Amino acid sequence: MDRRDFLKVSILGSVLGPAFAASKITAASQQTDKPNIVIIYADDIGYGDISCYGATSVKTPNVDRIAKQGIRFTSAYASSATCTPSRYSMLTGQYAWRKRGTGILRGNAAIIIDPGSATLPAVLKKAGYTTGVVGKWHLGLGDGKSEIDWNTDIKPGPLEIGFDYSFLMPATGDRVPCVYMENHKVINLDPDDPITVSYGKAIPGQPTGITHRDGLKMDWSHGHNNAVINGIGRIGHMKGGKSALWDDETMADEFVKHANKFIDRNKKKPFFLYFATHDIHVPRAPHPRFVGKTDMGPRGDAIAQFDWCVGQILDTLERLDLSQNTMIIVTSDNGPVLDDGYKDQAKERIGDHKPAGPFRGGKYSFYEGGTRMPFVLRWPKRVKPGTSKAIVGQVDFIASFAELTGQKLKSSDAPDSINVLPALLGESKTGRDHIIEHAGRLAIRVGNWKYIQPKFNNKKKTQGKPQLFHLNDDLGEKTDVADKYPEKVTELGKMLAELKQAGRSR
Repeated sequence: MDRRDFLKVSILGSVLGPAFAASKITAASQQTDKPNIVIIYADDIGYGDISCYGATSVKTPNVDRIAKQGIRFTSAYASSATCTPSRYSMLTGQYAWRKRGTGILRGNAAIIIDPGSATLPAVLKKAGYTTGVVGKWHLGLGDGKSEIDWNTDIKPGPLEIGFDYSFLMPATGDRVPCVYMENHKVINLDPDDPITVSYGKAIPGQPTGITHRDGLKMDWSHGHNNAVINGIGRIGHMKGGKSALWDDETMADEFVKHANKFIDRNKKKPFFLYFATHDIHVPRAPHPRFVGKTDMGPRGDAIAQFDWCVGQILDTLERLDLSQNTMIIVTSDNGPVLDDGYKDQAKERIGDHKPAGPFRGGKYSFYEGGTRMPFVLRWPKRVKPGTSKAIVGQVDFIASFAELTGQKLKSSDAPDSINVLPALLGESKTGRDHIIEHAGRLAIRVGNWKYIQPKFNNKKKTQGKPQLFHLNDDLGEKTDVADKYPEKVTELGKMLAELKQAGRSR
């Protein structure tokens, strides 16, 4: 018996068993209930940043409305504790740590999702959906054979991996180029003022966050001191494209406008919208109408702005009479961070707010605060309100939505995506038996046990000891019980190693 067969028999069969048994939905019911699907993906919002998850210093009534009318999950996970790998995993159904080059990308990186591969939008497109992405991309553009020329059509991009429409920022708000793209083109670009981007040497004659620090409207704390756009230092250097530059303060409005237009254009047929907000990633520069909405400064005000974005989508669905048969999911790409490169008083004004809720860690961390996410789902036509403890992962969207829409994935497609549709619909209390978490090191949760790999040195030799926590007794991962339960350490360490070596989780 080879290793792949061994895993199927000894581990993965038990993982798939409950979910598979509960997922027998007839093809007829799948077609009848085929909903519109909207995923609203927050950026750096933690478990404790949402009021239905315990936040009191900021109110999120629109996210709370979804939770009240749908399901609030308490054990839902992004696959990684940083943005690019989480987005990669969600859209491909493959853990990002399985593929080289899927860490946090530069703003001029090549696309890391292979055109023609099975992706979430491609799977839904085959099922008859019109697919769109609006907001933050940060998954690379172009084929990598040459430097991106921002003044021409840029391919491949979202349209080559399954989306019918895209309106996005190429990377993220703290990286150049600071422009919007619609489908293959930078919008509002003056051909007489071409864009030049460099992630190496500075561009002569251009101000930087170091040379013009005194004039910045938002000072930097570390990094973020290259090109100065809108009075804010960024990562990377940029010249030209002045007519195409975004305005940080109106970014949320722009993304909402284009998301709502996509919904309106496709209201008469099934659609999938991946709405990836920039809030609350740095630089946090909310619109003036949100400034002062909280006592926490820009970070708290950006949370309020994010919730407004959610409300705008909800209002559009209601106006178009689409609410009943639209599955809407709100979640986040990784845990929270306070100082992520700018002096915006996030630390100084945090007060008693706990961004990660009861969990330890946050962005960049392999503890629960890094990957356990707020996650609410509403589909009034099918889903009854409630709270779920089922373990589900964003990496599972492809397998689950394939089941929902009556499709069969190839064995090579979405290798880490498991069908947890019954859990997502509230029809089963059981989701996954295990989930792998990633933040440099790997960790695995199996039931209420959490195992964290030991640190490795540059020669890939073990440096330090593994950690073990029992989350039912120790939600905050304060007490390492590895020495108390050596058999469990051995068992979970072996399971993680076998899953990693197998190259897939199903």
